[in-house]
Amino acid sequence: MNTSYTPLFTPETDAHLSVPTLEQAITGARKVLAEKAQANIHDQDAMIRAAYGLHYALYDLLAAIDAERGEGQ
Repeated sequence: MNTSYTPLFTPETDAHLSVPTLEQAITGARKVLAEKAQANIHDQDAMIRAAYGLHYALYDLLAAIDAERGEGQ
């Protein structure tokens, strides 16, 4: 992929090394959501960090759900 930006996620390099349990993923998602809710919407860096943190919380949550169901990523 030839782009002029860096994506949040690259499957070739950002694959899960370990998948959290569903309870760990839920707890982590709630923690990140609470943290990022306090971010300053007028601060570009804060919004980038929020997007990054929320992306990985959702990624972990879906991986945990897939693992619990016996499905692959």
